[in-house]
Amino acid sequence: MGMNRQIRPPSAFSKVSIKSQTVIPRAVRERLGLKPGDTLRYRLTADGVLLDKAAGNDADDPFAAFSEWAGKADEKAYGSL
Repeated sequence: MGMNRQIRPPSAFSKVSIKSQTVIPRAVRERLGLKPGDTLRYRLTADGVLLDKAAGNDADDPFAAFSEWAGKADEKAYGSL
């Protein structure tokens, strides 16, 4: 083995159903400490998607699910509401 070899973290996989649902692998649930009713947060990055357990106050924000409306055109159209 070379000294410059990167060690990759273990991967977990799940399929997406017709209804866009998936089962969170056990290793991921355990690592995040997920329980039924918990909210997940998805953050898009240049490298992919970061998935973590949403903090209590993040999950209580009624507009958090509508981040797709956070563009410049939307801010111009709805920013004064």
